[in-house]
Amino acid sequence: MKTLKKIGIDEFLILLLLMIILAYFFPSLGSSEGTFSLKSLTNIGVSVIFLFYGLRLSLSDLKAGLSNWKLHILIHLFTFIVFPLLILPLRGLFTGAENQQLWLGIFYLAALPSTVSSSVVMVSIAKGNIPAAIFNASISSLLGVFVTPLWVGLVISGQNNSPALGHVMIQLVIQVIIPVIIGIILNKYLGEFAKKYNKGLKKFDQAIILSIVYTAFCESFTQHAFDGFSITKLVLCGAGMVVLFFIAYYLITLLSRLLNFNREDKITATFCGSKKSLVHGTVMSKVLFPNSMSLGVILLPTMLYHALQLIVVSIIAQKLAKQVKDKSKLNY
Repeated sequence: MKTLKKIGIDEFLILLLLMIILAYFFPSLGSSEGTFSLKSLTNIGVSVIFLFYGLRLSLSDLKAGLSNWKLHILIHLFTFIVFPLLILPLRGLFTGAENQQLWLGIFYLAALPSTVSSSVVMVSIAKGNIPAAIFNASISSLLGVFVTPLWVGLVISGQNNSPALGHVMIQLVIQVIIPVIIGIILNKYLGEFAKKYNKGLKKFDQAIILSIVYTAFCESFTQHAFDGFSITKLVLCGAGMVVLFFIAYYLITLLSRLLNFNREDKITATFCGSKKSLVHGTVMSKVLFPNSMSLGVILLPTMLYHALQLIVVSIIAQKLAKQVKDKSKLNY
């Protein structure tokens, strides 16, 4: 397991794969309806996750990180504007209902905010600007609550079988925005508690994510949403995520050099700007794509990208850390 962790593969990634396998062989548990069904409980879990997120978000810490505005603007413009615009023109290449769902999944990935914990960890390993990474990861998650639904609403409005945008926005307010606001208000009183038990809260987040992935794939397998997807198509999807990651990574690297960022800020820009949040991707999908029979298809690109970014960025971070030890090899 230690060897796998060195290349970015942890227990959580393995559990995600296990959820898909379990959903394939035992789809009935995750696709059943009812007040106390797994699907209903995950809806409650979504709200609790965002409540805990707000609880851990310190506004005073965010104010302290505002000074490096060039870096912040680059990361958030790339995360929420450039990323979606890279995918939007490709819509015409995905013909047919099944392929349109796959494109929607890729676009949804592109509109997601950056990760929080893994971005900070990787920036720390690579000896980048850690305070800036914490600031940007936190702000990105907060912006994602508002920006991601706007992008999704833009592309699904008018589609056949798409949920009513008004209903989606109401659910977004109830399940996401209100819990975040309550959490931020309670941070003053319970923020230290959240910091103390951060590991436990993270385990809860992961448990909800795993249950969402399981129920999403149960529904998709039950409704035969993957029947039209050959192994070749899935491999091509994975290859596409590789290409998307490296296009994003090297574009941000180029822009960082043009803006004359120092080494630490370049690392923070490339790591935070090229990563996408599986947490937000899974939990917000429950709100943005309610009762979608193809939710597993929509989440597939996000899961593939998540696995890829952990592996690739982990390798890059360790390489950059070695360069710091051997200053003669510094070239970043």
